[in-house]
Amino acid sequence: MPAQQKKIIFCVAGVLSFACALGTAAAIGTQLWVKGTILCKTGALLVNATGQELEKFIGEIQYGLLYGERVRQCGLGGRPFQFSFFPDLLKIIPASIHVSVILFCTVLIVFALVGAGFFMFNAFGSPYETLHGPVGLYLWSFIACSCGCLIMILFSSEVKIHHLSEKIANFKEGSFIFKTHTEKFANSFWIILVCSLLQFLNALLIRFAGFEFPFSKSKDSGTITGAADLMY
Repeated sequence: MPAQQKKIIFCVAGVLSFACALGTAAAIGTQLWVKGTILCKTGALLVNATGQELEKFIGEIQYGLLYGERVRQCGLGGRPFQFSFFPDLLKIIPASIHVSVILFCTVLIVFALVGAGFFMFNAFGSPYETLHGPVGLYLWSFIACSCGCLIMILFSSEVKIHHLSEKIANFKEGSFIFKTHTEKFANSFWIILVCSLLQFLNALLIRFAGFEFPFSKSKDSGTITGAADLMY
C-alpha cells in the first residue's frame, strides 16, 4: 500500500482513538448509565393498588458511576433525592466492582490517548523503534478494547446480579420497600460499547494497511517489509 494511504489510515485510527478517550471521559462524568422506574411496594400493598392506580407509586431513578438521582412516589407526589456513590453508598454497593469499573474507565482513557498519539506519530513523525513495527499499535488497541469489554461486563453484573438499582432505591428508607419496575442501560453505557468497537476497528485498519496481526505466521517472511518503519 502506498505510504500516503497508510498515513491516511493511521490518521483515521488516531482520530478514532482520541474520540474514544473523550467519549469515555464524558461518560464517567454523567449520570446516564442506567435509567429505570421503581415501585413503592409497601405503599401499593397498603392500598391494594392495581392498574392505573400503580402509577401513583412508580418513581424514577437514574445514575452513573459517581452520582445519580431518584424520585420516590408513594402516593403523595414525587420527591426527588440526589445521591453520590462516594462516600454515601459505599456501604450498600459492591464497592470493589464499582471501583474496578472506574479504574478500567481510566485505563481505557489513558491507552486510547496513548494509541492516538502513536498513530499520529507514525503518520507524520520519524519512528523511534522500541517495539518494532505495528506490534505496539495492535497492543494499545487491544488493551483499550479489552478494558471497554471489562467495563461493560463488570457494570452489567453490578446492576443485574447485585441489584444495584434496588439497593439505591432503598437507601435510607425505613418502613418503605422499593422494587425495580423497569430498568435499562442508558447513553453512557452504550458509549463504552462504541469505544470498544472503535478500538477493534483500529486493529482492522492496521491490518488493512498491510501489516500482519501479531504472532501470525507469514508464508513468505521475505515479503514483510516496512515493519521497522513504524513505531509502536
